[in-house]
Amino acid sequence: MSRMPLFEKIPDALQVMTGAVLISFSGVYVKLSQTGPTASGFYRVFFGGIILLLISLISKQPSVKSLKAGFLFFPAGFFFALDLFTWHKSIHYTGPGLATILANFQVFFLAFIGIIFMGERVNLKLILTIPIAVLGLFMVVGIEWDILDADYKKGVLLGLATAICYTGYILTLRKLQSLDDSPSPIFTLAMVSFITAIILAGFAWLQGEPLRIPDLESAFYLILYAAFSQVLGWLFIINGLASIRTSMAGLLLLLQPSLAFVWDILFFEKVTTAASLTGTLITLGAIYLGSTSRAESDS
Repeated sequence: MSRMPLFEKIPDALQVMTGAVLISFSGVYVKLSQTGPTASGFYRVFFGGIILLLISLISKQPSVKSLKAGFLFFPAGFFFALDLFTWHKSIHYTGPGLATILANFQVFFLAFIGIIFMGERVNLKLILTIPIAVLGLFMVVGIEWDILDADYKKGVLLGLATAICYTGYILTLRKLQSLDDSPSPIFTLAMVSFITAIILAGFAWLQGEPLRIPDLESAFYLILYAAFSQVLGWLFIINGLASIRTSMAGLLLLLQPSLAFVWDILFFEKVTTAASLTGTLITLGAIYLGSTSRAESDS
């Protein structure tokens, strides 16, 4: 992929780190905007899609050259719509921090699919990280599941569902980008954003959730959400990932769920205990080891 002039003089590691920091605020924007969970997802991809399409047209990025590539936009948009739908609801029930950590369990779902359906080698380090991640998650959520609030339980399950949906989204994007005549990542993100917006609008209609933006403050947060989470954050990451070590990329990308947990404490006064903080560190460490072990098995 040809780089955009905006990114040429910025070190790759700094780009990935900057993108992860920008995206870490996603849950904050969702909580601060006075819109429903589905509506906030709709505006993220709708506003973001417009910005991405303008960037694609101005920079003359390659667009669709085949029907196969065009058709793959639809499953990518469907999986991303489910991803945002479940993640935003998880945020409302559990908070941005835990919801984002749960979404990053996609590392293990990707590994499972790779081993079962794609013939990837079983990596011992990856196998060992899964029970460690589950242990850390239990420490964050609370060992005594039966006494937890029903909405909190629902939020945890929705967060894990987010990881599954995100896995489908990543696999579809990989398939799309592996085509010889694949469009540019920027154009792809733009088209997927619009399809996602249409599907989320349908979800909102089925639930009776209004898409109306209640006030200017909410509009401001939704525009920030689209500009930083859907556009600028991912452009930094896409441009920076190409030439840095996978282990470094995995570590830098962990800034997103780590900082999301910090923002949850700072902005929304999330109650934490020593056990939950320890569990968070254990889970994030396991996610990092899982992401780097997958790269080792692929090489």
